[in-house]
Amino acid sequence: MKKIKIETTLYIYESLDELPREVVSLMQKAFEARENAYAPYSSFNVGAALLMDNGEIITGNNQENASYPSGLCAERTAIYYAGSQYPKGKILQMAISAGSKNNTTNKPIPPCGACRQAIAEYEIKQDAPIAIYFMGATGKVAKSNSLVNLLPLVFDRSVL
Repeated sequence: MKKIKIETTLYIYESLDELPREVVSLMQKAFEARENAYAPYSSFNVGAALLMDNGEIITGNNQENASYPSGLCAERTAIYYAGSQYPKGKILQMAISAGSKNNTTNKPIPPCGACRQAIAEYEIKQDAPIAIYFMGATGKVAKSNSLVNLLPLVFDRSVL
């Protein structure tokens, strides 16, 4: 038997004020996207904003459906749009903000498992990491330099 130790490194910023100006702008776009989310069932709005290598900013938000599995998360909405519109483009950074209409969300809220898998696919496709900044509606911001920190044992094409 062999023991494997997996470590994750995240950077925690106490507030938006500690972030670089360009990341604050990207997070503001995620806030705007969050406000436009369609979440009548969960009342949990999520917004995502992607900075592309061509300078474009792509946003997405969660879209719910009465048939719950038919909805789509903000991160995947943005990533799939970016992949559709800029198939050779690279995603440099992603900002995510999640907020409940029923509770205070003031701690960093990371992407769900399905979104982590989708982000992993695009990191592999572009052969470059995506810096991911995530937070609640307010409060601290977490940063991961790559999806690998959030999903270290990634399922990819090498196993197919």
